[in-house]
Amino acid sequence: MREGIMDQILRQQIQNHAKDFKSSWVKLAEALYTVYNDKIYKLWGYEKFEYYVEKEIGIKKQVAMRLLKTYYFLEQEEPAYLKSDYVQTAEAVMVPSYDTVNVLRLAKRNKELPKDEYEKLKTKVFEEGKDAPTIRKDLSALMKQRKELDPDEERENRSVLSVRRFLNAFRSFKKDAEVLKLLPSDMIEELELFMRKLEGEIK
Repeated sequence: MREGIMDQILRQQIQNHAKDFKSSWVKLAEALYTVYNDKIYKLWGYEKFEYYVEKEIGIKKQVAMRLLKTYYFLEQEEPAYLKSDYVQTAEAVMVPSYDTVNVLRLAKRNKELPKDEYEKLKTKVFEEGKDAPTIRKDLSALMKQRKELDPDEERENRSVLSVRRFLNAFRSFKKDAEVLKLLPSDMIEELELFMRKLEGEIK
């Protein structure tokens, strides 16, 4: 079946619409970023940023803050994505959506993810056009593999977490003991010393 001129135009229009759809959040995030940083919402009669986004544009605070964080992440990590000619020149399939960029942002924050592995995920997003579910799956596999390769480190992390939980419960008990005078002052001092030693062990 031969492709006519109208078919070619329609095909290109769909490509453009797809790119606009996947990148439209950037313009909104950029505008909100200015409103948030410069506190412009106060000029519009709103005491807080969340009041403005919820009442005037119908976006929950959590969603708006994710937009701002993801936009800031792009400024730092992939500023080329924010340039006007990026979307125009890139193929539709290669333009990452908001969800995909947000997953990458969260991966960047993961202190357990090695830098080289993060760079691989970044390449998959911006150079291979992988979507959010794929990046999430790859990230989960990387973290699972890392735990399997280093069981001693994982065991140590669990031990530290257990000690931290114990300390939190211990602090609560100490506070109650002081307020309700359940123990003599010298014993409470000993508890304080014991807690400090434990904290020193896990730092």
